[in-house]
Amino acid sequence: MKQTSSGRQIREVRLKMSNSNNISNEVSHGVDSCHLSVDIAGVRLNNPVMTASGTFGSGMEFSEFVDLNRLGAVVTKGVANVPWPGNPTPRIAEVTGGMLNAIGLQNPGIDTFISRDLPFLDQYPDTRVIVNVCGHTTEEYLEVVERLADEKRPDLLEINISCPNVKEGGIAFGQNPKAVEAITRAVKEKARQPIIMKLSPNVTDITEMAKAAEAGGADAISLINTLTGMKFDIYRRQFAIANRTGGLSGPAIRPVAVRMVYQTAHAVSIPVIGMGGIQCAEDAIEFLMAGASAVAVGTANFHNPAVTLEIIDGIRAYMERFHFEHISQIRLDE
Repeated sequence: MKQTSSGRQIREVRLKMSNSNNISNEVSHGVDSCHLSVDIAGVRLNNPVMTASGTFGSGMEFSEFVDLNRLGAVVTKGVANVPWPGNPTPRIAEVTGGMLNAIGLQNPGIDTFISRDLPFLDQYPDTRVIVNVCGHTTEEYLEVVERLADEKRPDLLEINISCPNVKEGGIAFGQNPKAVEAITRAVKEKARQPIIMKLSPNVTDITEMAKAAEAGGADAISLINTLTGMKFDIYRRQFAIANRTGGLSGPAIRPVAVRMVYQTAHAVSIPVIGMGGIQCAEDAIEFLMAGASAVAVGTANFHNPAVTLEIIDGIRAYMERFHFEHISQIRLDE
């Protein structure tokens, strides 16, 4: 049977994953000696590398290529109280230095997530599970949070406040400090797990939003979400994305993300999880130097499924090179 180019590519990726995992297993004993473990709101992660919501499914989709046991945490795709169909297509456009997406947080809803995804993740007890929660109203967020309070598996909740607040004219929860504090406080009152508030970068002062989340009782903060962008197809003379605007992600946004993480880490006293354009260990180390306690890898997963494992090994090698015993020593003291 003739092998297709796509079939060859899949086999090559699988072989690369297998080789990567074999190498990582040989050096995995170095994790404890280098103390890669981190603490996020009282929850211990074996290392500071996690996946970014919306780029890794719930782990099931990547489990054939990535040893999920090696990740610090799997952050799931956004989960709503009911199924969301998402935005019309086309939803994705490639741009210089990254991509635009307007998926619209398509998801099957909390019922399917609890019956299908959580049992799968139970197979990886040493990898922390962070469930990303989305909603259009405070009540929708709370419905999901209350359902998850009855489940043993989620270790942390990440609250996506880049969603439009339909009761406030569609402005995102994360673009108004009063709304940030209010939604944080409401979720905190109902959540059994520690909560991470995921901040939007589409604001004038990111530290104002971070302080509002902390005031509302957030246990940690993650940032940045995507930057709003737009692209035209000049030959078809139409928008490249049906939604017209989309979220920009990829290496183009990394300098902005590093700056915002630095500002936030120096403005609040709770842990900060940094993300935005991380492609390799060197990128992740920048975020750790800026003050992040952990990092999340997103768009890079699409073109290199093994990137998270490579970053873990790269951080360990960096620590050995500089004779760091604990991950916290990477942070740049001023």
